[in-house]
Amino acid sequence: MSVIIEKYKDFYFEEVLTLFNENSEFDFFTEELLKNKLNEDPRWNPETTLVAKIDSIIIGFMQGIEQTIRGLKYGFIKLMVVNKTFRRQHIATKMYMQLENYFREKSTDIVRFYDTPLNYYMPGIDPKYTPAVCFVQKLGFKKFEDSFNMTVSLEQDFSVENELELLKNEAIEVKRADENEKNELLEFAKIEWELWQNEILEAYKNEPIAVHIAKLNGQIKAFSLHTANNKGLAWFGPMGTHTDMRGKGIGSILLKLCLQDLKNQGHKTAVIPWVAPTAFYSHYVGAQITRVFWRYKKELTNV
Repeated sequence: MSVIIEKYKDFYFEEVLTLFNENSEFDFFTEELLKNKLNEDPRWNPETTLVAKIDSIIIGFMQGIEQTIRGLKYGFIKLMVVNKTFRRQHIATKMYMQLENYFREKSTDIVRFYDTPLNYYMPGIDPKYTPAVCFVQKLGFKKFEDSFNMTVSLEQDFSVENELELLKNEAIEVKRADENEKNELLEFAKIEWELWQNEILEAYKNEPIAVHIAKLNGQIKAFSLHTANNKGLAWFGPMGTHTDMRGKGIGSILLKLCLQDLKNQGHKTAVIPWVAPTAFYSHYVGAQITRVFWRYKKELTNV
């Protein structure tokens, strides 16, 4: 049995979609979602998107992404799947080593699994995928952090009218962003949250615009958004508030405005992904941790 590793081609899309949905025990991809993860990613590179084939049948897929963050060159394994029938036959290893060799040729400093900023599916490896955990450990990856997804019920009251009236007394306006405010918001986010600019642009593509902002004396000081990443899955975030505005309850208001949007779309629950302040989301909207992810990295240079 001969395994051939080759570059992904667009006409493989339906077969790869089926491969994911028949071999990912805890996840499901729609056509829209998979397209968003592939060539709708601004860093899309067919050179680092591979399939494994046996007798012209695709039995494995692996996508690599490159990105420079704060002066370091990263390679990310963004998506990976192998047909259950053909696991433990080094197919994923062959695809990975081809990508690692590519990353080394590009003088990549660090390789990480899944937790790629801008456009990710999972912020790490869900340990329920035990074979994936064993796979990365065998390749020399080291676990360095946990991350969490939380789920919030949308069958609750998200009204914030009273809070909005109180903020007006402090010259703070909270509203849905409009097209004329996009450039200002991107400049504001660039100061502390530059990696989120692509998600802001994606949220602006929705109708209505899936971005809410807070302005102090006419200047943007906080924002929240939804339906920017993993569209169709009712994902909230990201959200950011300038230090001068923290402690005024603005974050909770912006959160609730976004969740109300998702509720209006007919969703029953929403996902708050890659969470750091778990207590904040638990307190204000009763969100619960529903998935845990292990983050892994492998240093290719002495960084």
